[in-house]
Amino acid sequence: MRTYETIHTKLVSNVLWVTIDNPPLNLIDERFVADLIALLDDTEADGGARVVVFRSADPDFFIPHVDVRRIAEYTAVAATSGGPDDNSLGALYRRLSEARPVTIAVLEGRARGAGAELLYACDMRFASLERAVIGQIEVGSGLFPGAGAVQQLVRLAGRGQAMQVILGSDDIDAREAERIGVVNKALTDQELIPYVERLAERIAGFPEAAVRLAKRRINAAGLPPKEDVQVDSGFFQMLARDTSSAARLGALMRRGMQERSRTELAFGEALGEL
Repeated sequence: MRTYETIHTKLVSNVLWVTIDNPPLNLIDERFVADLIALLDDTEADGGARVVVFRSADPDFFIPHVDVRRIAEYTAVAATSGGPDDNSLGALYRRLSEARPVTIAVLEGRARGAGAELLYACDMRFASLERAVIGQIEVGSGLFPGAGAVQQLVRLAGRGQAMQVILGSDDIDAREAERIGVVNKALTDQELIPYVERLAERIAGFPEAAVRLAKRRINAAGLPPKEDVQVDSGFFQMLARDTSSAARLGALMRRGMQERSRTELAFGEALGEL
């Protein structure tokens, strides 16, 4: 595996542990998007990684959301990943869902917005009971969840729960995320990594052809059509240019958005106060 700017990798027993490390907050920017594309390219070319496990180097944040100052830049990089119509972060996440290895996300901090959408794009998700937080903050910020939340949450949690998570723009903890089906399992910090390690190594030890075929057919039954992903990406880009959305984002910035602040630590509360 190559050296990346915003992630660290370690291959153990055909399981590639990928640690996101993009200070100060693990925001999604063009460097992270370029690394995610490179990682997908590398795991496709090298069959050594049978399972990929994502986690974060930051104890407070998995990925809080996109860098709202770098939308044009990271979108331009995302557009290099696929075909002419795959020109969005949502399309890149779709590629993650269809990747050759099985993908597992370990949530030990906060994942909101497009960070939560990266979780949904993975094949499985496991969360810390003590520290995990998930939130779709876009509607409360005047934006639209354009990287898969609408499509994925309806399929994971059902229509009503998707409405509540997206329209409510509030934080949910690991126990609630497990209850509604957004994460596979919520575990204590002491149990979390050993559990994921055993599962990942178990899957990595099974015949690869059988695992890949099973994943492909589950995806065929459960993933949204690409056209719906493209529509949602377009809505995000449209509202990101809207003046009323810009005013609301400006107010959030003045309250500490994109800094290690109370706003980022308790975003759901901050939106309710805006």
